Amino acid sequence: MDRKVPARAVLSPAHRIAADLDAYLGDPMDDEAGPFSYKAIVEAEERDEIPPGAVDAVRAWGFPAYLVPTQLGGRLTTLEELFFVTRGISRRSVTVAVMYGSGLLAVNPVWLWGDDRQRATVADGVLRGDLACFGVSEADHGSDVMASESQAAQEGDDLVLNGTKWPVGNATRGRFVTTYAKTGTRDFSLLLVDKRELAPQSWSVLPPVRTVGLRGHDLSGVAFHDARIPASAVIGRRGSGLVQTLKTLQITRTAIAALSVGTMDAVVRIGMEYSRQRTLYGADIYHIPVIRDHLVKTHLDLLIAECVAIPVARCLTVAPGRLSLWSSIVKYFVPVLGEEVVASIGTVLAARGYLREGVAHGVFQKLQRDHAIASIFEGTTHVNLANVAGQLPFLVTQPDETGKEDELLADLFQWTRTPPAWQPDGRLLQLTNEGRDEVGQRFEAIADELLTAANTHAAPGVAAELKDLVSSIGGLRATLDAGIRANEGDTASVAALARARRYCELHAMASCMLTWIHNRADFGGPFAGGEWLVLCLQRLLQRAQPDTELSEDFLPALEDAMFRSFDEHRWFSLLTMAEDDRSMLQTGE
Repeated sequence: MDRKVPARAVLSPAHRIAADLDAYLGDPMDDEAGPFSYKAIVEAEERDEIPPGAVDAVRAWGFPAYLVPTQLGGRLTTLEELFFVTRGISRRSVTVAVMYGSGLLAVNPVWLWGDDRQRATVADGVLRGDLACFGVSEADHGSDVMASESQAAQEGDDLVLNGTKWPVGNATRGRFVTTYAKTGTRDFSLLLVDKRELAPQSWSVLPPVRTVGLRGHDLSGVAFHDARIPASAVIGRRGSGLVQTLKTLQITRTAIAALSVGTMDAVVRIGMEYSRQRTLYGADIYHIPVIRDHLVKTHLDLLIAECVAIPVARCLTVAPGRLSLWSSIVKYFVPVLGEEVVASIGTVLAARGYLREGVAHGVFQKLQRDHAIASIFEGTTHVNLANVAGQLPFLVTQPDETGKEDELLADLFQWTRTPPAWQPDGRLLQLTNEGRDEVGQRFEAIADELLTAANTHAAPGVAAELKDLVSSIGGLRATLDAGIRANEGDTASVAALARARRYCELHAMASCMLTWIHNRADFGGPFAGGEWLVLCLQRLLQRAQPDTELSEDFLPALEDAMFRSFDEHRWFSLLTMAEDDRSMLQTGE
């Protein structure tokens, strides 16, 4: 792939695709925007339904094609593209996004390990609108997959499947069930089960599960009763189901961050609108210091989430062997950030946030309930922190460099580079990072590059602030490294999870630095000035040092971008601070 950046920088195609979807679905604040208006979404919510026409709309635009790789007839070229379109849907309806997210989880094992027949069958079905589901969980075992009781016994050339999977997204509506079942004494396999090919009496669905959020989503279960399927239904090698499941989750963990970023965009927008329309004490409430503080900080949190999530979405095709660590960092950090943003905007809305009507037709309470699933799907926050904690003892020692680290980081963090196209191959995914983390382990080199560039190119005062921040962050890193070395055998205690949490925060800080380093020259404008970077690092440092204050002198540029994004009905994004962002997007069409 040509790695040269063109003379006139062009954003990767993911941004154009997302802009097209956004224009197609319309402004959710507009009551006439069809099934994806907040008015229609809330009215359907009261009936525990998805708005009529919503699924037809995303199908007509072509969203299912972004679940199918291009070589199989779809449009899925990079996970970055799927991330952006999922974000676009999620800022309107997390429920619809989750419906297709459940399908993504189910079909990825087929893309990664399936044979030609399996791939062709599933690709054809998904492109025609069929749904899929991932049957792993069981009522008595949850995430303890080694205790799974579902079993597929060999009988001649067939497998006879028995067992019940619950709860499962799309279990009732889904045609394909990627099923995790025992195929030996201690062996588990993934099976591609096509309901259309089963005898009617050999399967049944369980009643819908009532949930706090995601009303209208098909969350139910599926039971198999002596269901006869061909032995060729096994996906990949028999007995490799556990490894396949763990690797598949790395992809969907990353994609789930899009649910959170989309939700953040929606609730910050709702908070901004309310703060400008609501008048108290003779002025709109944005001018009340505590309200302004909440809105500024939630906007910073959203920008931080972009810096953390987008590079990991690119990782699937740039460096898939790193996803084992980075996907867990994203899956822990971004949904937690999203929960905090939702709670903060709830404070801005006060009583209005509790009402099921009024501000934006009362959609805030739906977004609040729906987003709660983001920290639960594909491993809870504690499960993902445990995944990070288990790798920390191997990450405190700097490995020998390969000479390719700088180019890797540029591929991950430079928004004007288009990631390579995905060629699904499960062998490229690893269960651990094997002691390598080019983001976390290269902090000193990243910090040196940052300060050197800031001294020459940043806005006045930025370099001095960054120098102090880098020093504080370095102190946190030294303390963390000492704690890991002193407790090398402890990867499961509460203290170990706290160390993992700090590692995720430090990863977010480095990600913000790298985002500025690799986009400064192309973006120009307030982005290049770097005031936003100082504010993001200060905001992150508040997690460890709550008395850290935001630099008031740097807030006007951020607020200008906030209000411009709101007034122009555009995403809240770092891109808003680029000097010529619209031209960059249009040139890439």
